[in-house]
Amino acid sequence: MDLCLAGEALTLASGERKLLPTGFRIAIPAGYEGQVRLRSGFARRTGCLMPNAPGTIDSDYRGELLVLLMNATSELVVIESGERFAQLVICPVTRISWEHVSELAESERGHGGFGSTGR
Repeated sequence: MDLCLAGEALTLASGERKLLPTGFRIAIPAGYEGQVRLRSGFARRTGCLMPNAPGTIDSDYRGELLVLLMNATSELVVIESGERFAQLVICPVTRISWEHVSELAESERGHGGFGSTGR
């Protein structure tokens, strides 16, 4: 679902971060989470980003949905009242039980990180 800016228009200076109000609260069922991401067109047009993307909304949170936004450009960004800027996706959450082990099973990739698969 789309998330819109509630209240008056906001401006973000270069490098500035703000919490954008959406004007509503939800009750996400247990076993699910909300994931918030920017609308692709909004991000392309404004150069804004979410520093914690995707943002997570826990099922027990009951406050107003706020979205952390950062202006990653060198110019002032204006967000108009009612503008659709983000999207909310509800997803199931899988719970696991951790087991402490002294060694991990080997894999073909092993310890290789960042670009080690050669693809």
